[in-house]
Amino acid sequence: MRERRRLRLGILVLVSLVVLGAVPLYFGVRTLSHDPVFDTLDGLDVPSWAAAKTVDNVSGSRWCLQDCRLRERTIESQQGPKETAQAYEQALAKDGWQRWKVARCPEQIPDQPAKGSYTCWRRDELTLDLWVREPACVPPPVDGSPAPSPAPSPAAQTCTGSLVSVKVRNAIDDERTGPQPSTDPSLTGEDPFPTLTDDPLGELTPSPS
Repeated sequence: MRERRRLRLGILVLVSLVVLGAVPLYFGVRTLSHDPVFDTLDGLDVPSWAAAKTVDNVSGSRWCLQDCRLRERTIESQQGPKETAQAYEQALAKDGWQRWKVARCPEQIPDQPAKGSYTCWRRDELTLDLWVREPACVPPPVDGSPAPSPAPSPAAQTCTGSLVSVKVRNAIDDERTGPQPSTDPSLTGEDPFPTLTDDPLGELTPSPS
């Protein structure tokens, strides 16, 4: 009888330890796997038509071990770019984001301007890029070659709505928060060294003959 009681007691203790350890482990893994920035984006006060379909993508390390975390969200809106951009800009301002006027907003090649509305925002330790544009109605390329154009049909649906891209980064990992080069890196490759003027050591002292 004593051995049975000890065995039952041991089983109860083991089960209790497993249950007590599994619950914190579950919530810990859930916290590490889920990014709170996406919760912030989910909490934006935008109409339902402005977030018809959402796709999230995350890369990098949360602790910036090698690359800091980059959060990207692609959203399909049922309204046009103008109405959609206005809805998201109002929601961001209401949520505490401030419009960020920086030279490299948008980040692009000078001779290839971004189509649609591209704005930059900052809040606390984060930066956010918001790009609202016309939807990409052309089928993607197949095996490196353009997809064949579909035959025109009277019943074909028109391409409506808009596409929203949101990119959130840590401010310390955003190169636009630091000092900007005096020249465009896309044109020169690197910023040239400044030219020194009125330098007393710029000319060599002639040696005595």
